[in-house]
Amino acid sequence: MENTLQKLYEIKRALNGKFFERESEVEGILVALLSKQHMLMIGPAGTAKSALSVELAKIVEGTSYFQWLLTRFSTPEEVFGPLSLKDLEKGVYKRNTAAKMPEAHLVFLDEIFKANSAILNSLLTLINERLFYNDGSPVEVPLMSVIGASNEYPEEGEGLEALFDRFLLRFEINFIADESNFVSMMKDEGEDVETPTMQLEELQQLQTMTENVKISDEVYETLSTIRRELLDEGIQPSDRRFKQSLCVLQAKALIEQRESVQVNDIAILKHALWETLDQKETVSNIIGRHSQDEVGRRLSAIENEANEIYDSAVRDQSAEAGMEAIQKMNALTAELRTLNDRNSSRMDEIGTLQSQITALKNEVESSRLDTAYYGHTSGKKNENDGQHGVFFRM
Repeated sequence: MENTLQKLYEIKRALNGKFFERESEVEGILVALLSKQHMLMIGPAGTAKSALSVELAKIVEGTSYFQWLLTRFSTPEEVFGPLSLKDLEKGVYKRNTAAKMPEAHLVFLDEIFKANSAILNSLLTLINERLFYNDGSPVEVPLMSVIGASNEYPEEGEGLEALFDRFLLRFEINFIADESNFVSMMKDEGEDVETPTMQLEELQQLQTMTENVKISDEVYETLSTIRRELLDEGIQPSDRRFKQSLCVLQAKALIEQRESVQVNDIAILKHALWETLDQKETVSNIIGRHSQDEVGRRLSAIENEANEIYDSAVRDQSAEAGMEAIQKMNALTAELRTLNDRNSSRMDEIGTLQSQITALKNEVESSRLDTAYYGHTSGKKNENDGQHGVFFRM
C-alpha cells in the first residue's frame, strides 16, 4: 500500500517537473483517474492539453487508451467502431469495437464540443452510465475516465449542455505566464524528467483506497453551507454533482497521503460546482472562504500581511522603512518554518509562500541598495521613481 502511494506521489512530482505551470491540471487528472470521474480542459491550442493526457496513458501500463480529434464531420465509426459486415449479412446491426472507445480504460477526446448528433447520444450514455448499446443490447465498458479538451466553451442553443455536464472537473488552461518557466520550456528542461509507471492493478488498488477515505461531519456541514450560499447567489449545482464531488475530495486526500478528507480539500471543488462562466468567480470566492482549515487561514493571513508590509515599503522608500519591512518579513518566514515543522503534509503549500515572501524581501533590499548607491541629488523625480526593480506582488 505504502509503495503504491509513494509511486503516486512520485508520478505527480514528475508530471509537475515535465509540464510548467500545470500543477492544478496535473492534480485534476490524477484526481479524475482515482475517482473514476471525467475532466475537461478548455484553453487555446498549444497549451499541452493532449500532451498531458498522452503522458498519463504512458504512466498506467496495462490500460487500453483511445484518442480522437472530433470534427463536425466525424462519424460514429471513427469513435465506436465500424459495422461488422458478417453480422450485417445476418441482419444484425453490430459494431466491431476493437481499439475504439467502448473498449478503452482511458479516453482523450479533443475538440469534444464538435461532436455531432450522430455521435452525441451514444457518447453521453457511454460517459455517464459506462454502457454502450451494440445492436440494441447494453454492454458494460471498462471506461475509467474521459479527458475532454476544447479551444472554446460550447455555445448556447447547440444542445451540448448535457455533454458539458458530464465532466465533473473543469479547468481553464492558458499559456505559460512566468518568463523563466517559458524559457525552461523552450530549452526542453522538463524532457529529461523520468516519470514512474504503475500497473493497471495498482491503479485499481488506489481507486479502492480512494473509496475508503473517510469524510468527517465537518466536511459535510461545510458543503451544506457552501450549497446554501451558492443558492443565495442564484447558483444551484445539482444534487448529483454534489454527491459525485465527494469522491473527488476522497481522491484529493489520498494524493496527499491522508486517510480522511480535510476541509481545505474542498478548494478543488471550485473546478466542479459552476455551470456557466458568469458563475465561475462567485463559486470560487464562496468555496475559498469555506475551504480553509486553521493552517490555511493562517497562511492566507501571512500572505496578506506580507503584501501589506511590501506595499508600505514601496510607499516609503526610506532606509528605516526598508529595515522595518525586512525584519517583519523575517518574522513571517520564521513563523512559516514553525508551521512547516508542525504540518509536514502542507510542505509544498508552505514552501511556495516562503518563496514568495523571500522574493518580496529581496525586492525591498534591492530598492534600498539602489537608493543608497545613486542617492537623491535632485528634488525632481521621474515618474518611475516610486518603484525600483521588478514589482513583486502575491
